Amino acid sequence: MKLLTTLAATALSFTFTSASVIRRGHDAPVFDQDFADPSVIEDDDGTWYAFGTTGNGKQIQVAKGKCLYGKWSLLGNIDALPKPAAWMTGRNTWAPDVHKVADGSYVMYFSGEVAANSAHHCIGTATSDTITGPFMPDEEPFACNLTIGGSIDASGFQDVDGKRYVLYKIDGNSVGHGGSCSNTVQPIVSTPIMLQEVGDDGVTKIGDPVQILDRTDADGPLVEAPSVVRTDDGMYILFFSSGCYLEPSYNVNYATSMSLQGPYQRAERPMIKTGEHSLQAPGGATAVNVRDKVGIVFHANCPEGRCLYTEPTVIDGQEVKVVMSSKGKTAEVCK
Repeated sequence: MKLLTTLAATALSFTFTSASVIRRGHDAPVFDQDFADPSVIEDDDGTWYAFGTTGNGKQIQVAKGKCLYGKWSLLGNIDALPKPAAWMTGRNTWAPDVHKVADGSYVMYFSGEVAANSAHHCIGTATSDTITGPFMPDEEPFACNLTIGGSIDASGFQDVDGKRYVLYKIDGNSVGHGGSCSNTVQPIVSTPIMLQEVGDDGVTKIGDPVQILDRTDADGPLVEAPSVVRTDDGMYILFFSSGCYLEPSYNVNYATSMSLQGPYQRAERPMIKTGEHSLQAPGGATAVNVRDKVGIVFHANCPEGRCLYTEPTVIDGQEVKVVMSSKGKTAEVCK
């Protein structure tokens, strides 16, 4: 099934489709350093770049690979976002996502720690003429309502009709009342995923955001880390994490819809979860097109922190399977 476009969104509903893992042996990270909340982009020359949460002495890390499923190397001399905006602390910058826009420049979405209240993050945007930056942040955050917890985990998406969107999570659990990820003690706070249309520059808002997903009791404290792809038959596959990133409950889940705005039909079980292939707390996934297939990029706990994993998927109707394998993957998909 050929995939036309990719994104980062999230989805859900109260009916279920099936999901599973194709088990082909233990898999290892493609980058065995701390590199959480990864996103990836293939540049015009076929080189792949990955962007990760603050770590290894950088606010926004950048890694480079010849192939999505091959080994990656850290660009140790590059911080993609070296100068924070005034509204940010300049610490703990999360979940970057980079896209090329209409004029050939690049836009980055990120979650910045708020200087006025470091208990919260807000969505920021930054631009650069080159894919690795340095990106210059905009003076005002893109989404930042602290009364409902702020916002995190933004990702961009261009649909088949050329329209652009940004998805993000309202970080309600940051104003929760305790328990797992601060949100399993009553009253439970909503953590909705929002969809905001934007202009060709990837930043200018068009209309108001709409909610496309929220947590249920099955998710535990939250849903977050949205990412979506669209198939050639018009089906949207929306990936997200639920559980708590500090605990084994964290996972990669997905849901499907024939409309970007939903409603979405959930898979009956997480696509990737703790215990499969020795993975611990996998999450923060981004879905990307690799030829006519969909690849998944995510992190999982490792001795160094949270390491980078890349895996191909198989799509059969509404079912999405992730192929976890340590041998033959690069030769098979990246030749």
